[in-house]
Amino acid sequence: MTSEPMLGLHVSIAGSMDLAFDRAKEIGASTFQIFTRNPNQWKFSPIPDETITAFRGKRNESGFRKIVDHMPYLPNLASPERSTAKISRYSLDEEVKRCDVLGIDYLVIHLGSHLGKGTAVGVANIAEACNEAIAGSGGDTAILLENMAGQKNSVGARFEELEMILDRVKEDGRMGVCLDTCHMYASGFDLASKAAVESSMGLFDEVVGLERLKAVHLNDSKGALGSRLDRHENIGDGNIGRSGIREFLRYPGVAERPIIMETPYRDEAAERKTMKTVRSLFPQGGSQ
Repeated sequence: MTSEPMLGLHVSIAGSMDLAFDRAKEIGASTFQIFTRNPNQWKFSPIPDETITAFRGKRNESGFRKIVDHMPYLPNLASPERSTAKISRYSLDEEVKRCDVLGIDYLVIHLGSHLGKGTAVGVANIAEACNEAIAGSGGDTAILLENMAGQKNSVGARFEELEMILDRVKEDGRMGVCLDTCHMYASGFDLASKAAVESSMGLFDEVVGLERLKAVHLNDSKGALGSRLDRHENIGDGNIGRSGIREFLRYPGVAERPIIMETPYRDEAAERKTMKTVRSLFPQGGSQ
């Protein structure tokens, strides 16, 4: 590696959105993920001009190469129900625009549930939603599909489903994948050893393409392999384990992407410890 890895956490925007940069720097992060609004509500307010200016200013000062936003939890882009699909698509449209004005590189989206109507229906709905959002966008923010843990009726746990969505979106340059290691493991893709990582990531490369991997959610898993349990654990304390996480980070190309942890850290001291632990697992200790 020729530069420091992009490693960070999901951070708060409490007080002011631009404070995310300060919080990231305090724990030694070189990237981060945020929500631009309350993730558990449909309603939201426009971003004030002064907030946009402050956020963009700190972005320039920070030198952070990539910044990630996460969609709110309520939208279900795979839904076959008209009313749910309509409000979910509106939410995606507006979130892409918010990312555009802030200069955020990637928007990670959960794909949702087809509610028993079948994967093909869910895939078509998600692709159509992404096409509409990109068409209405005046910026460069890319939408990243997050793989799911395999819950009943969910879309996106299998690599083939991610590929099907990507192939249906017209602007390929505005799309990609964010791989969540906990979700991978819970959905049956083993990551607990070097051989397992090579097999699982080799399949991802074959089906989706490593070039479409734009970001990573690095989380250990409370659940067992194939449990379909979406429960994140601190790095090294779950079933993937420290050695599995190390091998994943050392898989060719992975460490070059933004690595975001969504682990259940308790306070700033725990965040710093997590950052230190993960940095030690990168090739050459993170090339610092």
